[in-house]
Amino acid sequence: MVSITRAEFEDAVNDALDTIPDALFDAMDNVVIVVDDEPDADDPDLLGVYEGVPLTERWDAGPLWPDRIVIFQGPLQRMCTDREDLVEQISITVVHEVAHHFGIDDRRLHDLGWG
Repeated sequence: MVSITRAEFEDAVNDALDTIPDALFDAMDNVVIVVDDEPDADDPDLLGVYEGVPLTERWDAGPLWPDRIVIFQGPLQRMCTDREDLVEQISITVVHEVAHHFGIDDRRLHDLGWG
C-alpha cells in the first residue's frame, strides 16, 4: 500500500486528465471529475465510477444534471505498492471512466488494454 495526501492524489488525477488529447477533452460535455475517499461498502475495491448519460445516448435526453466521474483514493492506494504504480493506476482509471463518458463500454476498454 502507498499513501499520499489528498492534494497529491488530486494532482495525479489532473495530470492524468492532461494526457487526454485536447480534441477529446474539449468534447467532454457536462461532466465533473471528483476524488472521493471510498466507494460504497458493497463494492469496496471500486477504483472509479462514471455516473451519467454517455454522450452517445444524449441525442434526446433533454436537460441533464452534470455527469460525474468519481476516482476513489482508498482502493487505488491499497492496490499499489509504490508511488509510480499509483500514478499509473490513477491514469488508467481516469482514462477508463472518461471513456465511459464517451459511450465506450467495459468490454471494449478491456480489448483496448484499458481494463
